[in-house]
Order: sequence, then C-alpha cells, then structure tokens
Amino acid sequence: MDNLFFLNSVWVMLGAILVIFMQGGFILLEAGSTRMKNAGHIAGKTIFSFGVASLVFWAIGYGFIFGANGNFFVGLTDFFYSGYETEGNTYSTSSFFIFQMAFAGISLAIAFGGFAERAKLSVYLVFAILFSAFVYPVIAHWIWGGGWLAAHGKQDFAGSTVVHLTGAMAALAATILLKPRIGKYNENGTANTLQGHNQVYTALGVLILWIGWFGFNAGSTLGVEDGFFGFVALNTSLAAAAGAVSGMLISWVVLGKSDVTTMLNGTLAGLVAITASCAFVETWAAIVIGLVAGIIVFYSARFFEKVRIDDPIYALSVHGIAGVWGTLSTGFFATPELASVGRAGLLYGGGFTQLGVQLLGVVVSGVYAFAVSWILLVVMKKVLHGLRVTEEQELIGLDLSEHGSYGYPEAFEKKDVHNPVLDLQVNPSHLTTRE
Repeated sequence: MDNLFFLNSVWVMLGAILVIFMQGGFILLEAGSTRMKNAGHIAGKTIFSFGVASLVFWAIGYGFIFGANGNFFVGLTDFFYSGYETEGNTYSTSSFFIFQMAFAGISLAIAFGGFAERAKLSVYLVFAILFSAFVYPVIAHWIWGGGWLAAHGKQDFAGSTVVHLTGAMAALAATILLKPRIGKYNENGTANTLQGHNQVYTALGVLILWIGWFGFNAGSTLGVEDGFFGFVALNTSLAAAAGAVSGMLISWVVLGKSDVTTMLNGTLAGLVAITASCAFVETWAAIVIGLVAGIIVFYSARFFEKVRIDDPIYALSVHGIAGVWGTLSTGFFATPELASVGRAGLLYGGGFTQLGVQLLGVVVSGVYAFAVSWILLVVMKKVLHGLRVTEEQELIGLDLSEHGSYGYPEAFEKKDVHNPVLDLQVNPSHLTTRE
C-alpha cells in the first residue's frame, strides 16, 4: 500500500465522518426551528432514519448508483456490499462506500423536513426505506454513476441536484399531502408564525452544517495529491459567508429589522448553491452564487408561505430553490480550466450548451423525485390508514404521543406549572384525523 493510497483513503473517510456529523446539525436545526413538544421526537427519528438509510444503501442503494453492467437508469450489481476493495483505485473502496452512504442519509434528512411536527412515526420508517431505495439512488446514478445525465456532461460536483433538490422535492410532496400544521393558517388564508423553540440551537445547527460541508464538498475531490480540495473548501466557505450577509441585508431592507432566521437560511442557501459548482468556478463567482442564494431564499420562503405550503424548516427554499440556482450557476460561471465535467459556462464562451444541460438535469430530476415520492406517499396513506397523527396527538406533541416521554421533561412535568397542552385529555374513542 503506497502513501498516496493511504492518504486519499483517510481523506475520504474524514469526509464521510464530517458528512455523517451533519446529521447532528440537522437535529439542532430542525429541533430548534420547531416547537419544544416535538424536540425529542425530531432528535430520535433523525438517528433511526439514518440507520434505515444506511442499511438500505448497503443492500441496494449503492448497487443502483454505482453497480456495473447497469444502464442509463440504474446500476445492476454490487448489491449487499461486502467490503471488497477495487483494484486500481487511488483510495479505499470501503471508505468511498461510507462516504456515499453519508450523502444518501443527508438527502433523506432534507426530505423529512416536509414531514415535521405532523407525520406518524411509521410513515418516517416506511418512507425512509422507499426513498433510500427508489428515489435517491436513481437520480444519483443518472448524474454520478454513469447514467444518462452523466453522458450529457451534467455538472453537479457534490450534490446540489443529487442530494439537495432530490430531498427537497420529496419534502414538497410530503408537505402538500400532509397539509399545514394546526394553527398555521387562519380561515382568511393569512399565516401565523409558529415560532421555533430555540434559535440558539438553530444557529448552532447551521454552524455544524457549515463545518460538515467541508466534508461534503472538499471531500468529494476523493484525494489530496494536488491540494485541489483546499480550493473547493475556499469556494464553499466564501459562498456560505456571502449567503449569510445577503440574507441579513435583504431581510433588514425589506422588513426593517434583520431577521435571524433569514440570516441562517441565507448561510445554508449559499452552501447548497455552491455544492454543484464548488470545483468548477472561480472564487469571485462563488461569492456571487452565495449572495444570490441568500436573496432567493428570503423571497422563496415568503412565496411558499403565501401559497399555504407549510414548510417548518424551510427545506423547499434552502435545499430546493437554492439547489436549482446552484445547479444552473455552473452553466453561467464554469471556467474552461476548471470544467473537468461538461463544458465552460455562458460567461466564458461556452454558449448555452452547458446551461441547457443543467436545466435539463434540474427538470427531470425534480420531476422524478416529486412524482415518485408523491406516488409512494399516496400508497402509504392508504396502507397505513393515513400519513398524519390525529389532531389530539399533534396538539399534545409527538414526543408524548409517539414516544411516551418529553424531550424536555422538566419543562412539562412540573406540578406548579399550568400547561394547557397537558390539560388536554386524550380519549381514544374521540380521536380525529386531519386528513
């Protein structure tokens, strides 16, 4: 074993560890952005759903993405991965497997943002299996596994489309079918703000995700020999910084006050947007991409709220709309020197060719992820007798109704504290459904 193989393998494994640690960021982000009565549920389902995604990825997901003897749609070998090492690689195949497994888990975590505070635990379990088997791996094969979009030169270095848009479109299907949370909208259509219970958790979650993104993007170089991972990391951090600043400024200008949520969403939007292009654009372009993402996410969130799509953790705006912008951005900014896949962008004399390929990839990937997720959820709704918990269970909170205990027991169980939520008596014979 030579030194380069060893160093590359360690680098890929370090990237995998950082991406897996992003699940911790999602726990804090999602829990902080929602109500206290659901915090323990959110933390627990994030861990078990990553476990489900890992097992499904081992059994069939990896084979569907990277299996040999495949076709334009999916791969057809390497199921039930045994840990073998492929000869001729410059890094450990097992390390690469863990790295890719971590990506699959992140896409599922994004999808589950559309389920927040109202879906049954059984729905999380079943959808985790189906999404990890039939939604994410198919799109990943098209772009990363030698599928038909790869043949057209689709640029998506670390997953603005594969990971983020795919998860966001599944979240869109879920949030439409589940309908808004109780109390989110008034009869006249105006929206109420259902405040998350801990903005500090949300901010810490964003910081953890920012750090984890170095594994996401820079780790996708799969090697250290030329030091290119440093350039990818630089672009990643600059875009995040630009998104944070533009998110703060746009909310300040429009609302008259700087909105912390928009600032945090702008940071994540910058990270999502640069994920496709981090290896293909210059540093100045990374800043532009992040700045635009921070502005887009502000208006996108307002649009979804206006059309009565209840998206508690802004998955549609942060991962969906920013993912679309990030994917299209390479069609403008990819340079001839850096475009190791596809062609240069419009601003570098490449014409509209690469932009057209990027647009094609966004449309077909988004439509596939949404349509298949919708079909799966509709079937699940019939088989599982609904996707959503009862009204009483939602009011009590999923901590108690699904798990029998609170994430913050002292906050809810003090005898001297009057809590109208706990005063609600649940009579099983009078349970109603919101569907």
